[in-house]
Amino acid sequence: MKIVTYNLNGIRARLPRLLEYLDEQKPDALCLQEIKCDDDSFPIEEIRAAGYDGVWHGQKGFNGVAILAPAGTPVALRRQGLPGDPDDSHSRYIEAAVAGVTIASIYLPNGNPVGTEKFAYKLAWLERLRAHASELLAEERPTVLAGDWNVIPTDDPDDVFSARAMASDALMQPESRQGFRRILHLGFTDAIRARYPEGAVYTFWDYTAGCWQRDAGFRIDHLLLSPQAADALRDAGVDKEYRGREKASDHAPAWVAIEG
Repeated sequence: MKIVTYNLNGIRARLPRLLEYLDEQKPDALCLQEIKCDDDSFPIEEIRAAGYDGVWHGQKGFNGVAILAPAGTPVALRRQGLPGDPDDSHSRYIEAAVAGVTIASIYLPNGNPVGTEKFAYKLAWLERLRAHASELLAEERPTVLAGDWNVIPTDDPDDVFSARAMASDALMQPESRQGFRRILHLGFTDAIRARYPEGAVYTFWDYTAGCWQRDAGFRIDHLLLSPQAADALRDAGVDKEYRGREKASDHAPAWVAIEG
């Protein structure tokens, strides 16, 4: 079972790339972030024509998450966001069951600039996610928390092209990393690092300054596995070449393969 996370940076702008990916890779579940459209504008008919169906939680012009799977398989578990703040208006979390696996598509707040309410919101959102992740673990089902976490886990070149260049960014602050680690330490496994304990594995390359051409990227798209999913881990990776295609997203799809 191949489960993919893919920040599209606008589903309408990247629809040809999305349909191309579905056709070529045929994932069993595809978690999308930054769809940047409201619910009524989500291109479900084009997706269904490609043999997939989905659940989605949109927001006009910003954010937005979805989970796609072959027609008939995704069952929505939580459509209306992350619990813990009923007044939260951001569309950043959705959860579905696909073939017996609980899958969440996550678009964690960016948090920049540091020291503002945006950074405080990021940290509070991480804590809400930790609380919900703990509840999911208690269900003792295979679970995959997949998405754009907007956290670079370490200063190591394996995770970031230049720690100095990113030092003041919210993605690399100690508080952001601590929030990420607290979720990992509940009992989740970082699938990419389990498969590639050493070596640069990036998932994002900015559009500016020739970052793609220089391979000046970093790793912010993560798939965290519950113990039941980690026991079934067979492979993980990044479909990097999709970042180099025409009018591509600035993210590449990251994925995990689990038995089942």
